[in-house]
Amino acid sequence: MPGSRTDTAFLAAVAAAADERARGLLAGVDGLLAGAPHHREVMSAAKALVACAVHPGSALFASAEAAGAAARLVDFLAGMQGANGLFDGENLASPPDTAFTINDLCDAYGLLQGDSVPESLRPLAGALELIAAAAAGPLRLGGVHTPNHRWELSAALARLNAHWPDARLVARVDQWLAEGVDIAPDGMYSERSPNYSLYVSNPSLTAIGVLLDRPELLDAVCRNLEAVAATALPDGTVETVHSRRQDQRGPIALAPFLMQFRRYAIARGRGDFAAVAADIFAQGLDGRGLEGPLPYLADALAEVLLEPALAGVLPEPEAPQAVSTVFPSAGLAVARDGAFAVTVFGGSDYAEHGWIRSGLSSNPTFLRVYSGGAVLDSVRLSRDFFGMGPFRAGEFALEGGEFVLRERVAAAYYQPLPAEHRRADGDYALMDDGRFSASMDFAHRPRDAFALSTEARVRVGEGEVRLGVEADPGGVRQVLELAFREGGELEGVRPLANGGFEPVGGAFAYRRGGGLIAVHVDETGPAGLGYHPGEDYTHLSGTDAAEGLRVYVPLPRTGRSTLVLRTR
Repeated sequence: MPGSRTDTAFLAAVAAAADERARGLLAGVDGLLAGAPHHREVMSAAKALVACAVHPGSALFASAEAAGAAARLVDFLAGMQGANGLFDGENLASPPDTAFTINDLCDAYGLLQGDSVPESLRPLAGALELIAAAAAGPLRLGGVHTPNHRWELSAALARLNAHWPDARLVARVDQWLAEGVDIAPDGMYSERSPNYSLYVSNPSLTAIGVLLDRPELLDAVCRNLEAVAATALPDGTVETVHSRRQDQRGPIALAPFLMQFRRYAIARGRGDFAAVAADIFAQGLDGRGLEGPLPYLADALAEVLLEPALAGVLPEPEAPQAVSTVFPSAGLAVARDGAFAVTVFGGSDYAEHGWIRSGLSSNPTFLRVYSGGAVLDSVRLSRDFFGMGPFRAGEFALEGGEFVLRERVAAAYYQPLPAEHRRADGDYALMDDGRFSASMDFAHRPRDAFALSTEARVRVGEGEVRLGVEADPGGVRQVLELAFREGGELEGVRPLANGGFEPVGGAFAYRRGGGLIAVHVDETGPAGLGYHPGEDYTHLSGTDAAEGLRVYVPLPRTGRSTLVLRTR
């Protein structure tokens, strides 16, 4: 990694954040071990204490208290390891979960190498080696659940090989890599999850690429970081609406990506990455800047000690530019210009699979708008159509400067079975018709089908968004739900019994933190319809309803309506 000058302000902040965390761990180690901690939590705590204890710039350097606490944690971890070499958690005898712990263990072991390690810490290396030796074989032979598990497991094997060379470990890594890294040309991994990019895929592929000299893996991580940077939003988060994992329902902070952007900014002279890293470091999600230790730096000390170049001076940051980026693999577009940003999403998996489950993208939010502190977190289109739930576009296109989202859903009424498929005992196959299941032998019944086709068009202008919706047939009762972030004020609306609001006339507005989003509606229909999550949720008494201040704009009987959102 190029560069030899040290960013002293950055290194000091890293040490201060690590010390702050270590002091908390020392105060709470008794409580941690008295409970039922996860093995990952135990090893993470031990690694944090070791990093401070071996760093001359730490207030805990050569601390006997830190060394003793780390030894207690590692001894406890050894007792958690099963006879099969694996750890139990929410999953039994889990190779992927064990890999997370072994990755931290190998880093801690690496920190304990060299002549400058305080004497009180040296016995810890042997204890870590025993745990690693017991886990190496099971990890080499073990399986996974999800795409990102392959890379976490492979990273653990690469780290084990770095300390205790074994050609069989490398061969297993190459077997996983031979499946191909699941990243699209636009930088999205197959799971489309910023959370798993942050905590699993990017750090794991980086470790494998560095330790086993696989530069193409580092290229893949850079592509993903380009996507992360392009989907970063003015409120300090990364867009998640397109994700196929749990984070599709909530925000992921950009700040914890700091070390990844810093690494590749320095290694590859990337001014765009340097700008992201510098902005995160200078601002911080909590607004403290450099006034105190930044919480997401607490885990960075071990990285910097193992690879000192990560504390180097960043290249000259590039000035931010207005940008509009389309991600075809995810059906996602993000346009951003300073404090104004727009997200358009039309890549739901629901249209193809018809399921709500982990691993599929099903969030019905298809539009977000940011205007300084004023945030329209979610625009959804709900309807009463055979309990099939809200509009979830599975088709995304850019046509004539507009983002176009399309969906077609259908339901049927079933006719009597033909004579050759009737059964005197009435015992028919239990089948799923796409929206519910019944012992009706649907496959052999004539049907009368009813379809609903919906199209949403989004045009992004300078501080303005124009949304046009058209549904066929128009007679289906439908309503646009606009969910604004809590903490602001609505104007031009009146409350509804369902806890939401409706426009009094053809315009309303939302203000928060000096920002404004004004909404103009060309035509509305009769009020009274709220958000319906569909039978996928209601048959379990559940919902995926959006949070916030919700304004409901009913569509007229024509099925066509246009909204113009102007920001300040």
